[in-house]
Parts: sequence; C-alpha cells; structure tokens
Amino acid sequence: MSDPRPHPGPPLPPGGTVTVVLLKSRGRQVRYPATVERDDGVHAVVRAPWAGPPVRDFGFVRFESGDVFTEHYWRDRWFSVKEVRGPDGALKGWYCDVTRPAAVAEATLTTWDLELDLWVSSDRSAVLRLDEDEFAESGLPESDPETAGRARRALDELERLVREGGFDALLG
Repeated sequence: MSDPRPHPGPPLPPGGTVTVVLLKSRGRQVRYPATVERDDGVHAVVRAPWAGPPVRDFGFVRFESGDVFTEHYWRDRWFSVKEVRGPDGALKGWYCDVTRPAAVAEATLTTWDLELDLWVSSDRSAVLRLDEDEFAESGLPESDPETAGRARRALDELERLVREGGFDALLG
C-alpha cells in the first residue's frame, strides 16, 4: 500500500499564504490560513492568528482572539512548536505538538497530530506534558507501536531541549 501522506515538497515562498492542516484522530481536522515567514525546505515557519474559539482557557494559559502564533514545522522531526503572543506582542509561551513530520503539497502544510503535547511558559518555569490520556485513548500505542514509540521519544526530546538548552537554537 502506498503512503497516503503528501510528499514533503519544495520550500514555501516567504510572504506567501499557505493553508495549515492539522489532522487529528477520528477523522477530525483543523484548517487555517497562515503567512510564510521562511522555509529552507526542512524547517518552515509560518504566522497565523489564533484560529480557534474566541477564548480557550487551558488553566495554565488562555488562547484568545488577537493572539498570534508563529509556528515552526519540520519535515524531518516528529513535532511542531508554536510560539504564542498576545495582541500586545507579549510572549505567552510555546505550545508544542507531537506530530508526524510535516508535508507540503500545493500551498498546503499538513501535519498529523499524535495527541501528545508540551506547554512551555514564557519564563520557562512551567514545562507541562499534556494529553497523555488522549494519546492512550487514541489507540495508537496498540495499533501502531512503532509510531507511538516515535511520538514518546519526540515528547522526551522536546522536554530535554527546553530543560537542558537547545530550544532557542532549534527555533532558529
């Protein structure tokens, strides 16, 4: 059977518009437009306003209308990192999704959410592993242990980069 994922694709042109597609379990997906900041063919950076409900309160951070996300995607890494800033430009922190490597096809950047996340507060005092219950409920550990293992290692790598240094260099 052939791989259903789009080919990683050529670099996206800076200043262009791309549709970001986040594929989630049970056939759900999130789609929104973003502006390409830069893309070297491996690491793409796009900027987009908060595309969710007017307010989403996680308890440790609120995403709301006017927030701006600078999103980092890699075609060779199993995660993405979203820098979150309020309407006033103040840094709220980084929301990191464990995903399959990003793929680009016809001005669409696609990632597959593997249900594990990491939150890093702006001052880096809070580093929170999130959604491990959703990951278990997704059935991925049983249906695809290899992918589940890669997802767990990606979450560990992100946390290590934040706690031990290397996170800023990762984002470039």
